[in-house]
Amino acid sequence: MSSTIDRNGRHAEISGAGFAGLTAAAALAQRGWTVRVHEKGKELREQGAGIVLWHNSLQVLKAIGAWDRALADSMVPPFYETRVQGRTVSQEDFSGLPWRTMTRPHLHKTLLETALEAGVEIRTDSEVVSADPRGEVTLASGEMLKADLVVGADGVKSAVRESIGFEQERWKSRDGITRFLVPRCKDELGPGEWDNVIDFWNLEPRYLRVLYVPCNERELYIALGAPRDDEQGSRTPIDLDLWTSAFPELTPVLKEAAVADDPKYYGYETTVVSEWSRGRVALVGDSAHAMCPALAQGAGTAMTNAYTLAVAASEAADADFEDALTRWWHTERPITDRVQKRSADYAATRGMSKGNQFDEVNLETAQYDPTDINRHATA
Repeated sequence: MSSTIDRNGRHAEISGAGFAGLTAAAALAQRGWTVRVHEKGKELREQGAGIVLWHNSLQVLKAIGAWDRALADSMVPPFYETRVQGRTVSQEDFSGLPWRTMTRPHLHKTLLETALEAGVEIRTDSEVVSADPRGEVTLASGEMLKADLVVGADGVKSAVRESIGFEQERWKSRDGITRFLVPRCKDELGPGEWDNVIDFWNLEPRYLRVLYVPCNERELYIALGAPRDDEQGSRTPIDLDLWTSAFPELTPVLKEAAVADDPKYYGYETTVVSEWSRGRVALVGDSAHAMCPALAQGAGTAMTNAYTLAVAASEAADADFEDALTRWWHTERPITDRVQKRSADYAATRGMSKGNQFDEVNLETAQYDPTDINRHATA
């Protein structure tokens, strides 16, 4: 595709080759930018297990030409089921709202291939240590690079954000999860609705949770939730006896998790940044709006905001460029702010255990279409 794109003379430097960085890179390159992405790791790979994507991020995949790749190894579960103390309390199908599950490595590969096809340059072992609002990044090597747009897509500990001094609030929630990608083990699990996403909650005598997410016919994502201060529940490698005693029906997949390589417990965190751009620098993804995963919109909002940033930057006139970036985040952030707050509230109250929580309010972000040019016409 890159050979057929007319370049517009604009250049972007992007810090971070995760979902947000690759989405922005692909969308910018497809609009004529030259784009260079810096990844501080020596290899391009997604560290993670599985993911739930909703209509908002699926529309982005379609818009950047990644839809067919994403479909190839993903699935649509029949229901999102919630079980408490072993009893089903709800089964939600979202009334036709598009959603899909897949592995995070598959999504990363999809976005990476799409970006490379558009002509994006990707540098590994290349760490951005600071940025300048005038449109400049400095690498750990000391090299300084100029750009019309700098994108900080470098995560919760963003060096781009910290070097410029964006004001922020960060707080930790009481719970966290350990993520695993394991075999489906459908035969070993036995009869049951094992194609559903199933949210298992044990609230008594202690809080433990397993989010069960089938990603395709072979692979299963499970997230084991426990409080930060529960040394046994948050331990890695996992305490197999503890987890199988709480969720005996999941013993086959928990045994797979118990022998996983180098698992890590991640405490939930929320980051609220006062502004998402300064000068020619813009923040997307966790660097701007890290959130708890209760409503499964961390990656979704990262991808949608990265896409709308690329559109806004591409449509901006040179003389109005910095103001256009400000208008972009003023327009797009309210819907992200609302889902971020709801996700933090659910993490604090463990309210998703009630079931039937994906109502119109909580599906607001999922229903959003960032590719609709009239999406803010009535705002």
